[in-house]
Amino acid sequence: MRRAFLVLFLVTSAAAADEVITFDEHIKPIFREHCQKCHGEDEQKADLNLATFADVLKGGSGGEAVVAGRASTSLLFESITAEDEAERMPPKKPPLPEDQIEKIRQWIEGGLRETSASQSMVAARDTSFQPANPLQFDGPPPMPEGFPDFTPPAVKRPLPVVAMATSPRAPLVAVAGHEQVALLDANRQKPLGSLPFPEGQPNVIRFSLDGRVLMVAGGKPVQSGSVVLFDVKTGKRLTTIGDETDAVIAADLSPDQQLVALGGSGKAIKVYGTADGKLRYKLEKHTDWITSLAFSPDGKRLASADRAGGIHLWDTAGGGILLSLSEHKAAVRALAWRADGRLLASGGEDGLLIWWDANDGWPVVNKPNAHPPVRPEGQYGKLPNGVLALAFGPQGQLLSAGRDRQVRLWKADGGAVKNFPTESALPLQTGITSDGKTLVAGDDAGGIRWWAWEG
Repeated sequence: MRRAFLVLFLVTSAAAADEVITFDEHIKPIFREHCQKCHGEDEQKADLNLATFADVLKGGSGGEAVVAGRASTSLLFESITAEDEAERMPPKKPPLPEDQIEKIRQWIEGGLRETSASQSMVAARDTSFQPANPLQFDGPPPMPEGFPDFTPPAVKRPLPVVAMATSPRAPLVAVAGHEQVALLDANRQKPLGSLPFPEGQPNVIRFSLDGRVLMVAGGKPVQSGSVVLFDVKTGKRLTTIGDETDAVIAADLSPDQQLVALGGSGKAIKVYGTADGKLRYKLEKHTDWITSLAFSPDGKRLASADRAGGIHLWDTAGGGILLSLSEHKAAVRALAWRADGRLLASGGEDGLLIWWDANDGWPVVNKPNAHPPVRPEGQYGKLPNGVLALAFGPQGQLLSAGRDRQVRLWKADGGAVKNFPTESALPLQTGITSDGKTLVAGDDAGGIRWWAWEG
């Protein structure tokens, strides 16, 4: 059965959002109204009976109907949200009302409670942020000093900010431009210098863990692609890695600076050694373009995502696959590791924002409508709804950008903190400075937006 994601009803009442959804009070009446003619005491198509709580848990000939905590992988939820009318239940009828679909989703995600006195069938997980001991580095935080003279190419209008990164040690932000990367002082919000990238468009920017090296990946579509490492302090090019026949659109530098992973339209991930530039191994499980790559903070795992919604975790020592994370139904636009390495966040064009337990791949926090679009008056049809960028801060907070033209800050446990509107511009990149006191976003008009944050 082809799975489909449905934009769900947005609960606007705080009381409703905190309501515990139970089978007896909320779900059983929905099943009685829409489902029990075919799945009740008198008839059980596919051997599925939805009349009682025990029968629902029993499932049918197709297996389990509901999986506690996982609406998206529950056959029952898939059937009521299928876009294809031939697959959607109930058959030959309009879809269930959106508020009822949302109740069923909340009931499954909440752990399949039978009554208000029942316990959730999903074990509680600790999402608290546990900062590791701070790494010790020699000397002051690296900042640009005496960059070589470089005049960025002239452009008729500012280019969209398709790549951006904040230094983990210094008040420094790197921003992609046309064949160049600008470095900005986050305290004064002023440029410090630019690095030439004649290879083409910079599509990915990453700072090394010690802040001394800047990785820039990109190229020219259908022509060439590569990764360049720069010295942050001097602007010197350290090495060039890869020789692709298309632009690199996903890349990352390992925390120990020994490996570079890159990917793109070729669907394969290539991992190179930085010392000699030689290919170490290829990872070939993805079925579509690679859209994001991220090494874990300890460097032992590599997370990868693709345009079809697939996410995999790999063992960086030998390239073996550790986990496949199945939840997204559209392109994954961003991956981000929390600094303690316990959680991996992903955001996609299906509107999902997920915090994954990196040990077993469980979606600890799953927000199906993290950036809900506001419907303009008189506009009909499905509105674009997606998460475009993610960045974790030093205290475990997460910053996300979406197609609703909002930048949103989330707590370490996934709770909402504050929204930052970007007005008419679409935010494409986000970042949090090393001290956690400045939030930054780059938009599709080429603008950089700053917000002071003392939370």
